[in-house]
Amino acid sequence: MNNLKLGVLVVSAHDLTVPKDGRGAASAFVELHFDNQTFQTVTKERDANPVWNQSFYFNISDPKRLPNLTLEAHVYHFKEDSSKSFLGKVCLPVRSLSVPYSLQHHPLRKKGILFNSRVKGELGLKVFVIDGDGHDLPMNSGMHDEIESQQPQPEPESKPESSKEDDLSSSSDYLLKETNPYLGRGQIVQGRLVPGDVSTYDLVETMHYLFVLIVKARLDFALNSEDVAGSLKTYLEIKVGNCNAITKHVERKQNPEWNEVFAFAKDYNLEPSALDVVVKDDDQFFGSLHFDLKEFTTRVPPDKPGAPKWYQIEDKDVEIKKKGELKLAVWHGTQADVAFPYAWHSDASLPPHVSSDADAHIRAKVYHSPRLWYIRVKVIEAHDLVASDKSRVLEAYAQVMIGNQCLKTKIFSQPRKEETETAQSPILNPVWNEDLMFVAAQPFGDDQHLMVSVEDRVSPDKDETLGKVAIALNSIEKLTDDQSISSQWFTLETSIMSDSMKGKQQSKDKDEKLSSRIHLRVCLEGGYHALDEPTNYSSDLQPVATQIWKPCIGVIELGVLNASELLPMKTREGKDTSDAYCVAKYGHKWVRTRTITDSLSPKFNEQHTWDVYDLHTVLTVGVFDNSRVGNHANGNRDEKFGKVRIRISTLESGRVYTFSYPLISLRPSGVKKTGELHLAVRFSYTSLVNMMFLYSQPLLTVMQQDMLYDQAVLMVADSLGLEKEVVQYTSSNAEESDVWSVRRSKANVFRLMSVFSGLVGVAQWFGEVRVWKNPLTTALVHVLFVMIISSPQLILPTVFLYMFVTGIWNFQYRPRYPAHMDTKLSQADSVLPDELDEELHTLPTSTLDLPDDIVRMRYDRLRSIAGRFQNMMGDVATELERIQEILRWPDSHANAMFAIFCLVAAVVFYFTPFQVVVLVAGFYYMRHPKYRSKMPVPSALVNFFQRLPAKTDYML
Repeated sequence: MNNLKLGVLVVSAHDLTVPKDGRGAASAFVELHFDNQTFQTVTKERDANPVWNQSFYFNISDPKRLPNLTLEAHVYHFKEDSSKSFLGKVCLPVRSLSVPYSLQHHPLRKKGILFNSRVKGELGLKVFVIDGDGHDLPMNSGMHDEIESQQPQPEPESKPESSKEDDLSSSSDYLLKETNPYLGRGQIVQGRLVPGDVSTYDLVETMHYLFVLIVKARLDFALNSEDVAGSLKTYLEIKVGNCNAITKHVERKQNPEWNEVFAFAKDYNLEPSALDVVVKDDDQFFGSLHFDLKEFTTRVPPDKPGAPKWYQIEDKDVEIKKKGELKLAVWHGTQADVAFPYAWHSDASLPPHVSSDADAHIRAKVYHSPRLWYIRVKVIEAHDLVASDKSRVLEAYAQVMIGNQCLKTKIFSQPRKEETETAQSPILNPVWNEDLMFVAAQPFGDDQHLMVSVEDRVSPDKDETLGKVAIALNSIEKLTDDQSISSQWFTLETSIMSDSMKGKQQSKDKDEKLSSRIHLRVCLEGGYHALDEPTNYSSDLQPVATQIWKPCIGVIELGVLNASELLPMKTREGKDTSDAYCVAKYGHKWVRTRTITDSLSPKFNEQHTWDVYDLHTVLTVGVFDNSRVGNHANGNRDEKFGKVRIRISTLESGRVYTFSYPLISLRPSGVKKTGELHLAVRFSYTSLVNMMFLYSQPLLTVMQQDMLYDQAVLMVADSLGLEKEVVQYTSSNAEESDVWSVRRSKANVFRLMSVFSGLVGVAQWFGEVRVWKNPLTTALVHVLFVMIISSPQLILPTVFLYMFVTGIWNFQYRPRYPAHMDTKLSQADSVLPDELDEELHTLPTSTLDLPDDIVRMRYDRLRSIAGRFQNMMGDVATELERIQEILRWPDSHANAMFAIFCLVAAVVFYFTPFQVVVLVAGFYYMRHPKYRSKMPVPSALVNFFQRLPAKTDYML
């Protein structure tokens, strides 16, 4: 690929920073820097939202270095004195560009941490790669492999497989098992690489394929009017050994086009080693081509793809003139090939009785969830409300709706004044001062509105609308910091009133010129992250406003290797089988592997990459059965095998974690293992300073997140192309259910007992000291007591020094396995059938044969209250476990920081008098408010503590 080029389309910029020269808007231009080359766009005079639509092409000096290069786009303001001022920049590592040909808006960033310049806005770019022939190559992991890989990965002669003893207990099936697979660069042994061949596709096993690209044909036959009408179809059959594939059926014409790629896995026994392509016209044999597979070369990235060639179609049974030509290309390759994501795969083929429309549901895809905004509506007051019936007192409340979200304020009423001879309908000016929170998904359409109405409670079962107003979502002001949003008065429309009320209102307006109004403060909260996942298992904590994003701190790489021992979910041709696929979710990016049909041990070997912005995040991988392939017992609902959660903060940087995770499901019959999922995971940080700094930063959440969580999940499910049950299961958290569970309650009680066991042990030890069970120990305690009383300034240094030494000692016992669901800790292995039936029972109760609705209501209420109580116990256990784990190294970064802090504190407190410490702490706590933050931001110590892991990761 000597002529490989990187193409950059500079599309536009939005909301650029206003320059300091007072011109009101920036005269912006963009400088592009890549591989020691620079290009510059034209300057857009005085435009805060400039549009360029200019394309530039960079020569790539060394294609092997492409994944390690970075594209930089600098935005400048052109001054009148011909100088320039910096407005922001975008840095894009090539390996992070995983979405082909897609327009991406990137937030502009500062030059560095030490620069105090105010930067805001976004820059829209399209980045792509073209070869010497001008063909576009998608920027994805396959492209990276095509560029970096120099030789095909040889298949290892033997692979170690984990053996099972016959007398192995069933409980061991639920434990993690470390594997030592051969991946792209060699064998992984205990997280370390035994080098092999070089490849960027290094977290999956190398799979070899035969690729067949069908482009078009020139067929020699006469057409009549019936043919032109489209009644006859032309298609191709491709046969490789015992594998068959069929192209799409195109309308009969002399120059049909397909442009389809087929990948035949070499796991199949290809005998004989030949390729046959049969041309069929209206299901009748037209001609064929025969190839020997040995004549095709192996394509190793960064080799260029072979150009398709024309081959003559032959009919061996009829010796006549040629029947036409077919343009195609054939080559050997791996899943690192650029054509792999777009190919039809023989290991993911559709059964013959299934419609080809399901092909779109078995291919690998990448999805991006929408940006969710919190909408804060403060309903302040209303003026000049008039009831239709002047004989009654108004009982007014405000109702706010966005889609299917509806919230109401409290009811406001006031006594009506005494009527006079010219009495009119009473006028009410209610005051509410209530904050209401909603969630909405961007982009906001022109038909999306915030509906605010004022209702009058006429009777317990009847409300009357006094007026309403519609506010377009795309007109609401966006708030990204602690600045204040001004309130506005809105006129309430009365078009929804009844005819009698309209007449009275019109008559009153003529006499008094009154119009009902409502006072609101509405804004889009961009400084928070709208959670569409459980709080403890969130994969994204970035605020929705991209201009205040923090820099990326690292990269998480996931290799989905294979699954094994899957339970059959359907029966096909008398055989129990499954059609499995995986879904991985982190941040805004969802990925779905291809569906492997008719297999209980599918091999995926697909690798994906995400940028990491916060360590307190979790990568989730779920395994599902595709209901759109074959006959499924549950119709179009995809059955779930289980899921795996991996907390980023518990991963050592640079280590490759290769484990077989048991897929565990809790069913009415008890806990059940539905299979195993083999993954390879690696986290690599890019900035150690930024990563450590995060531990002092607060988590961007709001108090109403639990109330809005369900709505956020539904919005994501509606906007993605994934099945709703897949999105909901991946984003759900059964461990925080508000339904009573004896099993979870017992598990939380045992967690608390485990935490307090240390204190109980200390109390028992001191009791033994008190009764002189061991005289030597008791004597030493007396000596230590005298030393403490005589030198109280040594208390704090001693405590911190003890914690430091304990932490360093426990480093050798730090967890080597990632956290996963523990059936013993969850009490799932000893749960009784009656307890399990109660836990899995629906709320509200629907199937119990209860004699009275009141009994059912009380039972459901008891379960709900008990569920909240058990969650409270779980929260307490979580906080105490964080204290307990702070010296046990579950999070090596946090534990190292705490150990260093303890050492420094011990030295400081040794040389600082205890009275001085207390004096400084007291004055700091009582400092003047002007020296405190205006925002109620938690302290760095609280933020650090909240980021520590707990045993919630082990809970089922």
